[in-house]
Parts: sequence; C-alpha cells; structure tokens
Amino acid sequence: MSSELPDMRASDAERERIAEILREAVAEGRLEMEEFEQRLDTAYRARTHGELEPLVRDLPAVGATVAPVAAGQPGTGSMARWSDRVGKPATSGGAFAFWGGFRRRGNWTVGRKFTAFAMWGGGEIDLREANFEDREVVIRCFAIMGGMQVTVPPDLNVEVRGIGVMGGFGENTKDEGVPAPDSPRVRVTGFALMGGVGVERKRSRAEKQRLREAERSRGRLEKGDGGKERGK
Repeated sequence: MSSELPDMRASDAERERIAEILREAVAEGRLEMEEFEQRLDTAYRARTHGELEPLVRDLPAVGATVAPVAAGQPGTGSMARWSDRVGKPATSGGAFAFWGGFRRRGNWTVGRKFTAFAMWGGGEIDLREANFEDREVVIRCFAIMGGMQVTVPPDLNVEVRGIGVMGGFGENTKDEGVPAPDSPRVRVTGFALMGGVGVERKRSRAEKQRLREAERSRGRLEKGDGGKERGK
C-alpha cells in the first residue's frame, strides 16, 4: 500500500492568497506583465495545492521582508520608493532645441537645477521614471515660438510658476492623484513667448496596466470566476 497522500484540494481562500502574492510581485517588478497574467490564470484554474505551490515558489510572501541582494539593489524608476529615487548623481542639467527637438525620458536623473530652452522647436521632459539629484528640484523652461511638455506622475509634489506671453504656461491633470509626503518637490518655472509649456500629471503605461490588472483580478474574485471547481 502506498504511503503517499493524495494532493489536497485547494480552497477559494488559498487561490486568492496566491493571486495576492502574484499581484504584489508584479507591482514590485519581480514579474513581467505577461508572466504575471499566465500565473494568475493558472492560479484561478488550479484545483490542488500541488498546482498552486510552484506559482509562487520563487517569490516572497506578501509583507515578507526580503534580504537585499548585493548590498541592496532597489528597483529603478517608478518601481523604486521615492526615498530610493533621490540623491543620485545628475545625468542631465539641461536641454536645448533650435529648429529641432529634445527628449528626456525613461530612467534618467534630473539635476537640482535643470534648464530647458526651445526656439522654433520642441522638447519633452518626462519625470515618471526619473530619479532626482536632490529633494528640491527646479526645472526652468523657456519656449520661444516653440513648445515643451513636462510629464509627471500623479503622486509627485509639483508647483508650476510660469508666465505665458502670447502663449501658454500651465498645468493639466489627466490622472488624479495625491502628492506623496516623501516625494521630491519640483518647481517648474520660466516663460513661453508665442509658444507653450504644459505640465501634465499622467500615469505611465506600465502603471496603468498594473492598476487595470489589479482591478480585473478583484472583479474575478467578486464574481467567483476561477474559484469554482469545474464539473467532472
């Protein structure tokens, strides 16, 4: 007679516990979105503990303290906490465009004083994945018969103090948010002459996708999808 016990059936609560670990992992950047969706789908379809356990074998439990790797390597860009995004050496202190354009976006570090100038051209300054040299940052934008777009995450503390002369200098909120208490303070100043400077609060594509997936997962749980065993 075999001494091995049959694999225990998984409950709805156990499936949801695994789903929560997966959601936490994708939010921290431990899983790519495609892999997260595959594992989540498998979790909701799982019938036994043996099917659930491999899905999170390489991931920490929700709320667990994880030992740092190689003296601590925080996430980059928006994956990192605000405290980990401040105090790094600046990779750019300014930008210039004349009959052309410039772009500062992705994982870059904005200097404590950043000056941008565009004449008969345009520029893009994206702070959603950026790091900051200091907790107090001033971005000076000067546009003459040209334009600039400054894009910031909804939880960044931003103050806009620019002047538009036969042009515009203002802020547009696309995604509502509340500034985080530990975020840097960014002041956007300057002027636009026969041109425009716009500051827009907007979530990154990756952040929007994470929020949509989390909402979708909650909807599945509320409807009971995936938590029911299929008929034999």
